[in-house]
Amino acid sequence: MKHGVYILEEGTALTAPITGNSSIQVVIGTAPVHMVEDPAMVVNVPILANSAAEAMAALGYVDDFENFTLCQTMYATNNLFQVSPVVYINVLDPSKHNKAMTTDSVEVELLQARIEEKGVIPSMLTLQNGDQTLAAGTDYTTEFDADGSLLINLISGGKGQGAQTLTVSGKVVDPSKVTKTDIIGSYNIENGKETGMELIRQVYPKLGVVPGLLLAPGWSQEPEVGIALAAKAANINGVFKAMAIIDLDTATATKYTDVKEVKENSGFTSEFCYPLWLSFRVGDYIFAGSAVAAALIAYTDANNDDVPSISPSNKLLGVTGTCLADGTEVNLDQDQANVVNSYGVATAMNMNGWKLWGNYTGAYPSSQDPKDIWFPVRRMFNWQGNNFILSYFDKVDDPMNQILIESVVDSENIRCAAYAPDKWAGATIQYLKSDNPDADILAGKMTFRQSIAPYTPAQEINNVLSYDTELLASTLTGGE
Repeated sequence: MKHGVYILEEGTALTAPITGNSSIQVVIGTAPVHMVEDPAMVVNVPILANSAAEAMAALGYVDDFENFTLCQTMYATNNLFQVSPVVYINVLDPSKHNKAMTTDSVEVELLQARIEEKGVIPSMLTLQNGDQTLAAGTDYTTEFDADGSLLINLISGGKGQGAQTLTVSGKVVDPSKVTKTDIIGSYNIENGKETGMELIRQVYPKLGVVPGLLLAPGWSQEPEVGIALAAKAANINGVFKAMAIIDLDTATATKYTDVKEVKENSGFTSEFCYPLWLSFRVGDYIFAGSAVAAALIAYTDANNDDVPSISPSNKLLGVTGTCLADGTEVNLDQDQANVVNSYGVATAMNMNGWKLWGNYTGAYPSSQDPKDIWFPVRRMFNWQGNNFILSYFDKVDDPMNQILIESVVDSENIRCAAYAPDKWAGATIQYLKSDNPDADILAGKMTFRQSIAPYTPAQEINNVLSYDTELLASTLTGGE
């Protein structure tokens, strides 16, 4: 029994948005996985790292960025920009990409020996004290030093007790045996195993994150690799879209006037790629442009509420210079950098600090569609599309009635309005009868029509200066 006045509230029929982060980097390359406990567990497996330290622990780390390309991103996301998460795909397999050691003996001091030769694979190492073969875990343990050399710790009472030298043999990893075919990857029909870029497909279903940026520093300058990355970015899991951050080959584009021909010959003309020319230097370290630029892009988004509406162009890179991949110094002025940009390629220049310079995707100048040529606009379309899929996937197979229509329309209009006018000029969504004929309805198909208006970057700012002779005269005459 009730007596009085009562209020009952009904839940608002809106769908809570799920954000598809458009700047999660998926990086394909090589890591010093011989340094981890079980290398086989991190070969051709997507690894989600929520910090650079976590990535280093999972995949190993050395500052040999040419041979171990994934370490470039680990460094860039730790020492240049603190940004995460990152998905790493390592294709270096110590069981396959190896060669014989050249070291044959090491000296022992205080029950410890050091193998200076880099890349030793502990599981393939054989140690002997005279005619006695030492057993790992019983007679010795191993650990890697920060520089990548292997330390052998002899266990007191073991077969290495009292040894002054040890005979060593085994294998070291050989990153030179990794090829662009390993990076591009494949699908094995017999066992269903995927390798290389094919593993991008697993990122969302396995790790629950949507790829935003695809890169392969040290490899994407190979046309086959860069084109494959852009193709993957255009269609992930059949529904999602990302951007491929790719490099031009500085071995062939040695000066800025070479960029147009090299870009076109490389086939980097997709709207889903952001080509870069020049490598970046941090002291003695040399990085592929894609590794640093992708970290900057992710950092820029993170400071913009995880919305990719701001161009990374004209943002500080945190580097000390630009060069070719071989270390040859290159310094562009603004005129030269603008020429590079006119080919649809980004670069860097020193304007009160080294800054990324370029707003165009690879589609420019062959395309003039603002949706496809402007990097931040293209990313906003990717971001909005990915968000829509994630937010309303649970509505699939619900009854196709007015309640469903209003739920989607109202939810989207409210969500999109929250980003205006800061992140974009605005966005609207409609369900129109003309887009939904009876035949489609009977087939269980419904179509919404959404318009979004991301801001284009302020690429050119002009100021018309003129000489005001009247102002000059009035000043000299005291205004009389």
